[in-house]
Amino acid sequence: MSRQSRTDAVSWLPEVPPELQSSVKLTTLDQVYAWARKRSLWPMLFGLACCAFEMISTAASRYDTARFGMEIMRASPRQADLLIINGTVTKKMAPLLVRLYNQMAEPKYVIAMGACAISGGPFKEGYNVVSGVDRLIPVDVYIPGCPPRPEALLHGILTLHARFDHESIRDIRAFQEGQDKGIPEPTLGPDLVNWRDLEDLAGPRKENG
Repeated sequence: MSRQSRTDAVSWLPEVPPELQSSVKLTTLDQVYAWARKRSLWPMLFGLACCAFEMISTAASRYDTARFGMEIMRASPRQADLLIINGTVTKKMAPLLVRLYNQMAEPKYVIAMGACAISGGPFKEGYNVVSGVDRLIPVDVYIPGCPPRPEALLHGILTLHARFDHESIRDIRAFQEGQDKGIPEPTLGPDLVNWRDLEDLAGPRKENG
């Protein structure tokens, strides 16, 4: 449902009499669901490199993510729905990262925090670094910087909230028809090649002679 159609749906709601406006409010199911999601995101307790300290600072008393209902960082991916990629993603870490993402509860979201998570950062040409976590899993919000400050992470969280306000339940990936089999865990070589698909990449073998 487009933003315009959602606005039209709200405009067609019946008008509440003045004497009931202090106790009755009419809205849509999409708006109620967005309100609930904005106030119940549970990030996973997951750190990769320097940006993890900025994420920890954001959860501390000065910035206080508890005001967004995010004070609980879950140690288990099965109890989390927000994955903040906060550092360099190495090729050794890639299969574990995909496994954690697959185990998270739906609907789930990913924030790529910092230059390393977005593009590899200063280690982009390294033999062991993934040049962007979006090569492995879908990313919802990108936060540039090296490292981005806690204010930038808060802005990224509010950007995710703004997306909820303009998203319909019928468009959410978790509620689409069909079974979601998750993302295959990669077995990565030196050039981001999935060695399980090596025969398909090389093509059919040629017979000698």
